[in-house]
Amino acid sequence: MDYFLHESAYVHKDARIGAGSRIWQFCCIMEGAQIGEHCNIGAYVFVEKGVKIGNGVKVKNNVSLYSGVELEEDVFVGPNVVFTNVINPRSFIERKSEFRPTIVKKGASIGANATIVCGHTIGEYALIGAGAVITKDVPPHALVMGNPARIAGYVCKCGEKLTRQQDQYVCAVCRESYPAEQIEMK
Repeated sequence: MDYFLHESAYVHKDARIGAGSRIWQFCCIMEGAQIGEHCNIGAYVFVEKGVKIGNGVKVKNNVSLYSGVELEEDVFVGPNVVFTNVINPRSFIERKSEFRPTIVKKGASIGANATIVCGHTIGEYALIGAGAVITKDVPPHALVMGNPARIAGYVCKCGEKLTRQQDQYVCAVCRESYPAEQIEMK
């Protein structure tokens, strides 16, 4: 085993865990789940069958990742984030054939206590504010907040808010710049 597994965590024999990853207390990683290399899976995380987690992902405590969720490389998921996988659940009606995929693209970050309604894509390097409720796709680099979440600006790859300067957006911290038409595409 080339990853760390806390003694209280459960990993099904058919789950795949990449080298250098860490699985902490009371986690449950189900059959067919895939976790990339150098990931950190916090305490009380549940990863259901078919979930895909890319390299370098951090999932903080108390998060459940249900079938249909895919986290690409370098995604950050804050504590108590909620993912769903069906729109109209009923305990007495099986709707596994109606699961809607949720994709969180490379480098995106999701703040604590956000809710991600299934069937949407969160774009590369987007930043979801704490407590936001995602009810539609989020464009790359968008900063979204509220319920329902709305665009409140744009962020750099480094996570800092971008400022519009003529036909481009510029980061005051790392000085990275992006063409306005690339950032503002809807």
